[in-house]
Amino acid sequence: MKLDVIKLDAGKAGSIELSDDIFGLEPRADILHRVVRWQRAKAQQGTHSVLTKSEVSYSTKKIYRQKGTGGARHGSKKAPIFRHGGVYKGPTPRSHAHDLPKKFRALGLKHALSSKAATGNLVVLEDVAMPEAKTAILAKAAKELGWKRVLIIDGADVNENFARAARNIEGIDILPSMGANVYDILKRDTLVITKAGVEALEARLK
Repeated sequence: MKLDVIKLDAGKAGSIELSDDIFGLEPRADILHRVVRWQRAKAQQGTHSVLTKSEVSYSTKKIYRQKGTGGARHGSKKAPIFRHGGVYKGPTPRSHAHDLPKKFRALGLKHALSSKAATGNLVVLEDVAMPEAKTAILAKAAKELGWKRVLIIDGADVNENFARAARNIEGIDILPSMGANVYDILKRDTLVITKAGVEALEARLK
């Protein structure tokens, strides 16, 4: 598929031929869903924890005599049956991550890129080079281009001046090509990829 290339000042910079194997697939929600679930599960901290019977702070003294009370027999106030007692089989710290084949993860990224291309929310930028890190200049350019919630993917390295200029602008996020992932792509309204980013992604996914 062919797409126009623009400059940061909204001027035209020719066109680029995008690989149909990466940008021209029919997006499948089930594939995207599985990859996003894998990403979010991997990112989950899993630090949830409760105190068990052996960990709560109470006296170990028998709370009342074994016989003659007319009530049930109890030996510890730390039992789960009592208020402030330990929790039985509660959550403990663990990893929520699960396996997902590498080929399937790559397929998910292709479908995420294709979904943006299919909806017309994919923009190819010539480059993000800026002579100086001026937030006001970039904010004005983004407003003129209609970028509100946008993810920008550059090549192997992101231009330092551009990264510094975009740091304080809400709604603009930047990633190098190796950081491109399904969740971040789908979360934003517009996906902007530089020509260097397109080359790096095609090399990565072929």
